[in-house]
Amino acid sequence: MLSNIGIPGLIIILVITLIIFGPKKLPEIGSAFGKTLSEFRQSTNQIMSDEESTESEKSHPKG
Repeated sequence: MLSNIGIPGLIIILVITLIIFGPKKLPEIGSAFGKTLSEFRQSTNQIMSDEESTESEKSHPKG
Protein backbone atom coordinates (compact mmCIF):
# COMPACT_ATOMS: atom_id res chain seq x y z
CA MET A 1 0.00 0.00 0.00
CA LEU A 2 2.69 2.52 0.97
CA SER A 3 4.90 1.60 -1.97
CA ASN A 4 2.38 3.19 -4.36
CA ILE A 5 2.44 6.67 -2.78
CA GLY A 6 5.56 8.12 -4.39
CA ILE A 7 7.11 11.57 -3.97
CA PRO A 8 4.08 13.65 -5.05
CA GLY A 9 1.86 11.74 -2.64
CA LEU A 10 4.28 12.33 0.22
CA ILE A 11 4.39 16.04 -0.55
CA ILE A 12 0.58 16.21 -0.55
CA ILE A 13 0.44 14.38 2.79
CA LEU A 14 3.02 16.76 4.26
CA VAL A 15 1.10 19.84 3.06
CA ILE A 16 -2.19 18.51 4.46
CA THR A 17 -0.48 17.73 7.77
CA LEU A 18 0.97 21.24 7.86
CA ILE A 19 -2.45 22.76 7.22
CA ILE A 20 -4.18 20.63 9.88
CA PHE A 21 -1.63 20.84 12.70
CA GLY A 22 0.31 23.99 11.89
CA PRO A 23 4.07 24.45 11.84
CA LYS A 24 4.38 24.73 15.63
CA LYS A 25 2.94 21.28 16.33
CA LEU A 26 4.89 19.36 13.68
CA PRO A 27 8.10 18.96 15.73
CA GLU A 28 6.07 17.64 18.67
CA ILE A 29 4.24 15.17 16.45
CA GLY A 30 7.51 14.04 14.85
CA SER A 31 9.13 13.58 18.24
CA ALA A 32 6.19 11.54 19.56
CA PHE A 33 6.20 9.40 16.40
CA GLY A 34 9.95 8.80 16.73
CA LYS A 35 9.65 7.76 20.38
CA THR A 36 6.78 5.43 19.55
CA LEU A 37 8.74 3.85 16.71
CA SER A 38 11.85 3.33 18.87
CA GLU A 39 9.78 1.74 21.66
CA PHE A 40 8.17 -0.55 19.11
CA ARG A 41 11.60 -1.61 17.81
CA GLN A 42 12.86 -2.28 21.34
CA SER A 43 9.80 -4.38 22.15
CA THR A 44 10.14 -6.31 18.91
CA ASN A 45 13.83 -7.01 19.56
CA GLN A 46 13.05 -8.11 23.12
CA ILE A 47 10.34 -10.50 21.91
CA MET A 48 12.67 -11.93 19.29
CA SER A 49 15.49 -12.46 21.83
CA ASP A 50 13.05 -14.07 24.31
CA GLU A 51 11.86 -16.40 21.56
CA GLU A 52 15.42 -17.35 20.61
CA SER A 53 16.35 -18.07 24.25
CA THR A 54 13.23 -20.22 24.67
CA GLU A 55 14.10 -22.21 21.54
CA SER A 56 17.71 -22.74 22.69
CA GLU A 57 16.49 -23.94 26.11
CA LYS A 58 14.22 -26.47 24.41
CA SER A 59 17.04 -27.86 22.27
CA HIS A 60 19.61 -27.84 25.13
CA PRO A 61 17.78 -28.75 28.36
CA LYS A 62 19.58 -28.06 31.60
CA GLY A 63 20.07 -30.86 34.04
